[in-house]
Amino acid sequence: MQGFGVHTSMWTMRWDRAGAERAVAACAAEGFDFIEIALLDPEIVDPAHSRALLEQAGLRAVCSLGLPEAVWPSRHGPDGAVAFLTRALDVAHALGAEALSGVVYGGIGETTGLPPTAAELDNVARTLEAAAAHAKGLGLRFGIEPVNRYETHLINTARQGVEMIERVGADNMFLHLDTYHMNIEERGMAMGVLDGGAHLAYIHLSESDRGTPGAGNVRWDEVYGAMAAIGFEGGLAMESFIDMPPEIAHGLAVWRPVAESRDVVLAQGLPFLRNKAAQYGLI
Repeated sequence: MQGFGVHTSMWTMRWDRAGAERAVAACAAEGFDFIEIALLDPEIVDPAHSRALLEQAGLRAVCSLGLPEAVWPSRHGPDGAVAFLTRALDVAHALGAEALSGVVYGGIGETTGLPPTAAELDNVARTLEAAAAHAKGLGLRFGIEPVNRYETHLINTARQGVEMIERVGADNMFLHLDTYHMNIEERGMAMGVLDGGAHLAYIHLSESDRGTPGAGNVRWDEVYGAMAAIGFEGGLAMESFIDMPPEIAHGLAVWRPVAESRDVVLAQGLPFLRNKAAQYGLI
């Protein structure tokens, strides 16, 4: 998962044939090393078509998702979530991805108003154990992304993510951080990276308003400096929410445009992040 990539939210959150063609072509034109595919609905994906597009463009891929409400393991138990993740992992493998990550332990917008219970976390752990085992059988890595308290009550910080990974004990699991969520939840931007340590293998580079990187209040030197300090060698993925369908916008509470345009994010935010990565020896 090494290199510099981008989340498909820059162009589409719907990975059907048309969305795949549009996003892969645009991603290749910008010179990214990999693309992060939003695998929110595995049933609309044509894996052979996606694989051919990626191979032709010379792009590697990572897939990510959040679970639909009908299979949230904290509420419904592990069975439905495991079935959904098994299908998603099969699709990710078929299209040639290296990993599946994201809010694989629950849903975006899943909160109860209370701290997670022991039973909820037990169900999450059982789900992740089964999914990680299936991923390993396919040769895939399997990540979990802590997200902020307004999007889930289950796993909010790097330390909580590490605790869950160590509880499950699967050697193909990794921590996936996101600077937008870190800016809300961590006591310092470096703390999330340092707490993640050797488990950290992937990071979303997202501004404090989810818009153009470098134009908000994320402390980028602290983020990159901490990654350099731990010898980070994982994937760096720019994430800015330009194309948001209503059902995703609701869970993310994205009610207004977060950037002037896609062109502005690519013309200003992308070189900012690449230059910072080069400055700290990460690419």
